[in-house]
Amino acid sequence: MIIKENLETNVVKSCDVLVCGGGFAGISASLAAARQGKNVILLEKEFLLGGLGTAGLITIYLPLCDGFGRQVSYGIAEELFRLSVSMGYEDNYPDNWLDSNDPSRRTENDNRFEVQYNPSLFAILAEQLLVKHGVTILYGTYAVGVGMTGDKIDAVIIENKSGRQAIAAKTVVDATGDCDIAKFAKAPTETYKPGNVLAAWYYSLGREGYNLNILGYADPPDSEKDETNKTEHLADRRFTGLDGEELSEMVQLSHFSTFNNVLFNRQSDETIVPTSIATIPQVRMTRRIVGEYTLHDTEEHKYFEDSIGMISDWRKRGPVYEVPFSTLYSRKVKNLITAGRCTSVTDDMWDIMRVIPCCAVTGQAAGTAAAISEDFSSIDIHELQSILQKDGVILHEKDLV
Repeated sequence: MIIKENLETNVVKSCDVLVCGGGFAGISASLAAARQGKNVILLEKEFLLGGLGTAGLITIYLPLCDGFGRQVSYGIAEELFRLSVSMGYEDNYPDNWLDSNDPSRRTENDNRFEVQYNPSLFAILAEQLLVKHGVTILYGTYAVGVGMTGDKIDAVIIENKSGRQAIAAKTVVDATGDCDIAKFAKAPTETYKPGNVLAAWYYSLGREGYNLNILGYADPPDSEKDETNKTEHLADRRFTGLDGEELSEMVQLSHFSTFNNVLFNRQSDETIVPTSIATIPQVRMTRRIVGEYTLHDTEEHKYFEDSIGMISDWRKRGPVYEVPFSTLYSRKVKNLITAGRCTSVTDDMWDIMRVIPCCAVTGQAAGTAAAISEDFSSIDIHELQSILQKDGVILHEKDLV
């Protein structure tokens, strides 16, 4: 059975930069574009900013450093880190980074520059920060399609409580996590073929206090697996994260795992109750753009002339990656740029690139680029890099202290 539709969709708003997705990448992109004086609208399908880092309860702000005492991620990545602990932290407080001005303390024997933060406080603080900078946030809003002329997006079609509408934009940032806008615009994309393991992180309260329970963890690529990082799977299947029925099944299995874990923990502490469970599926890698360049995990310490910032490997000490601007876009859609886990990387690199600091680094670059150009294939990369440097980003490993 097929239902034929002949739709006319009203364009109800317009903006300079439309950011789709309100996770850490979207927050960073919106903030960067607004600071360039642009009219920014941010779409978020939930009613909370932060994505997996808040609604998904993956509340570990992973390292800004290389593990050997060198900070590599700067700019908005560090700004949001400090925002996340501005009203207190939950665990893994990096006192050698935040409480000491002595760089000699930042060695491989000390804490890495990471922290566990409170998701609710961060979501509210991030919202206040964006509102302060004039960003219009539309919660409960799904992007469901695009309108195009040639190789440019004219508008993004949305649905929310007001119905089906459209927002016109000069440039669009795809920070959906699933590369939805690129898919709608028929830019080249790839899916994560191994699929996602089941996760069921939740918070609980008991005699031991308030705790984050980590059920199901990141599943490293086969090339990184050894006896020290084997993943205990909660289910005997994997999930693409790109199918509505499958995601519903995944969430139900996650709830089942949470409930069973609460029952298990009550054998030793009958007072334990869950205080927060994830309100979105805890999927990490789904779909990404095929950009003008695809970054590989073997390219650590490699110089890229078009670098827009650096990231580290959260899984181990040592690797540093410069992120090429050419991983953020495809020339097939001139005014669309990606950020966060949507960028162009290999499957093995994806597990490194998907985490919070990397999302913030690429988000800042994407938002800045979206503010200064409507054709990313012909952007003045030196102008972009100059703005990023002025805003605190260090672009190349050779420039680190």
